[in-house]
Amino acid sequence: MRVFLAGLSIVAGLATATVAIPAKADPAPDIGNWQSVLDQARGQTVYWHAWGGEPRINDYIAWAGAQVQERYGVNVVQVKLSDTADAVAKVLSEKTAGVDDGGAVDMIWLNGENFAAMKRNDLLFGPWAEQTPNFAYVDVEGKPTVINDFTVPTMGLEAPWGMAQVSFYYDTARLDNVPKSAQELLEWLVKHPGRFTYPQPPNYMGSTFLKQILTELVDDPKVLQQPANQTDAEKVLAPLWGYLEDLQPLLWRNGQAYPQNGASLRTMMADNEIDIAFSFSSGEVSSAIEAMELPDTVRSYVFDNGTLGNTNFVAIPYNASAKAGAVVLADFLMSPEAQLRKQDPRYWGADTVLAMDKLPEDMQKAFAGLDLGIASLSPSERGTVLPEPHPSWMELVETEWQKRYGVVQ
Repeated sequence: MRVFLAGLSIVAGLATATVAIPAKADPAPDIGNWQSVLDQARGQTVYWHAWGGEPRINDYIAWAGAQVQERYGVNVVQVKLSDTADAVAKVLSEKTAGVDDGGAVDMIWLNGENFAAMKRNDLLFGPWAEQTPNFAYVDVEGKPTVINDFTVPTMGLEAPWGMAQVSFYYDTARLDNVPKSAQELLEWLVKHPGRFTYPQPPNYMGSTFLKQILTELVDDPKVLQQPANQTDAEKVLAPLWGYLEDLQPLLWRNGQAYPQNGASLRTMMADNEIDIAFSFSSGEVSSAIEAMELPDTVRSYVFDNGTLGNTNFVAIPYNASAKAGAVVLADFLMSPEAQLRKQDPRYWGADTVLAMDKLPEDMQKAFAGLDLGIASLSPSERGTVLPEPHPSWMELVETEWQKRYGVVQ
């Protein structure tokens, strides 16, 4: 038996789930026989646990759910998360309780330490991702992170559905020059105290800022590609803590409060509370301008020595109730049509995982003709894409940050 709470976001025409719903074990789908996967998926309901803090992303998920329902008869329920780790913990608790079939989580949007934790604890179904039809369009050669999640090989246990690279943004009507390194940001804040902040970790945007600073300051960035326990972690992290000691009192509200997420940063920028913010896609900034959340004088930029970039994925727990339905949904998310809409700043503005030369000619033309928006950076403007550290570093940094700087919101 699986139980759902009232208030979950229901898409594809479903009513809000408020009652217990019996779940039957879903046999592992035969990915090599795609028609059998489609047949098995029809009529299933996929409970997709995905971060719910961005309205445009929620709207996109609702669109994808409606498409999958119409085309394949698969219903999709978005279970909105404030922290992806909550879904991971749910699956782990089910395994501990012996719930090896009929689990409450059918698919999770995740990457980094959450994927590493699930892989480490044998909580994932698969391999399956690289056998799906639309994976053939994925740019494995040009974007190696589509099969390596924060240095951890995915091994077909999750499907890529979006590229991300940190970019900063500012209002050109208020600023002429912007800091383009960690050190320049600190120097700028000495002259403009309170005009920058970051979301409170473990929010992924706040944690990403810490990783960006760490990657810039560490003596040898290659050490971050190794598990933290195989290094002198205290020595490696010392430059980060020294930097934050100087940075925190210069932040918005003297570092005594933090915004919740990236959407909060946009609001603060629009309300003239801060002068510089950051996102995981310059396309998201163009999308915010399109939606009149930001003025059309806002522009994006990256640090001179590069910014962190990664791929985000969807994965299926080992005990999911609707494995076939989740596979079909994940495959659709990799389709040229879904990826085109995802990259369009009118809907989201996230970069595609697909290789243009692998697509049909009409889709190549559609991507080439896409207006990415006035604040979006072209590939040549994005500079160096810095690799994400091994997930163990983020776990260590988040834990120590909470001890030093955590506040109650």
